[in-house]
Amino acid sequence: QAQLVESGGGLVQAVGSLRLSCVASGRTFSTYAAAWYRQAPGKEREFVGTISGSTYITYYANVVKGRFTISRDNAKNTVYLQMNSLKPENTAVYYCAVSTRYSAVGDNYREYDQWGQGTQVTVSS
Repeated sequence: QAQLVESGGGLVQAVGSLRLSCVASGRTFSTYAAAWYRQAPGKEREFVGTISGSTYITYYANVVKGRFTISRDNAKNTVYLQMNSLKPENTAVYYCAVSTRYSAVGDNYREYDQWGQGTQVTVSS
């Protein structure tokens, strides 16, 4: 089991940047796939991107590809989401998720069994 705590959200102007962090507990974090999702008001949860456990392979939703970057520091049990060129439509609660069962997972949220509490990102125009 892993407990996840996100941070780094806030208010930013359009075209600005933010970096979100997600710190996980657990001794085997390096073996877990990790992902970021987001949910805007009135909308369904949306996949943002994922990174595999020890091979650091990343996969992104098309809508963020080229602007968002996921990375991880397994020594710190931390996953990051660097968001550049932010747009007002990126406003959402961003969630970190981890799969304690798989080291590499795609965009199926059912494969992630641990979730953080979320951090609000608001992009003003």
